[in-house]
Amino acid sequence: MNLEILTPEKKLFSDEVYGVQLPGISGLFEVLEKHAPLVSALKAGRLKVLKDKKSNTTFFDIQSGFVEVLNNKVIVLVEGAVEAS
Repeated sequence: MNLEILTPEKKLFSDEVYGVQLPGISGLFEVLEKHAPLVSALKAGRLKVLKDKKSNTTFFDIQSGFVEVLNNKVIVLVEGAVEAS
């Protein structure tokens, strides 16, 4: 599936991924390939990008925002984000 992480300033990430773990306002949740359509609010926290089925991951510290899942594409719209080491 395709993942895009967008801030008001720039596109921070855009690539094909296996899944993504997100800090929802009610707790963490994960979106994998062919997920049902979804719109959810996000709180500040750590977003985990699962690049493949192995343990290749990337982390981003995000501010609050929203996520939309539609047609195997995930768009994360946040106030701000930085890649975490």
